Amino acid sequence: MAATHAWDGMSHDMRDVSAITRAEPAHQAYLALWIGFIVLPLVVGLDKLIGFLNVNWEGYLAPWINSIVPGSAADAMMTVGVVELAAAACVALAPRIGGYVVAAWLAGIIVNLVSMGNYNDIALRDLGLLIGAVALARLATTYHGKEIS
Repeated sequence: MAATHAWDGMSHDMRDVSAITRAEPAHQAYLALWIGFIVLPLVVGLDKLIGFLNVNWEGYLAPWINSIVPGSAADAMMTVGVVELAAAACVALAPRIGGYVVAAWLAGIIVNLVSMGNYNDIALRDLGLLIGAVALARLATTYHGKEIS
């Protein structure tokens, strides 16, 4: 029984879960990045809206940014959450573009964190994520919508 998945156009036998393990390594890397860059922005975006992870997101907002955005830091983080949900959707539907959208968003986060001087370790981690997002966009040019072989 073949099924086509609307989210990436792939078709394969739904009972053949091992198809992913037989895929070429670059295709496996693409799938791992694609799933990761959908799930992670989705989780942190939702958390900024409903707060299930118990993270004080406002503490990561640089004072200079807080002074130029309208409303409070909490309002800014709600907006950030919506942007992160949109980024997750963009990666899910169009990873060739979404990877670059996430990379640009991460670049902005890095600037914010470095400007505070307290979160260079997190900024460095986000640089690694930025590189992964660019790799996703590049791999998507070859693998998005391609059937696992």
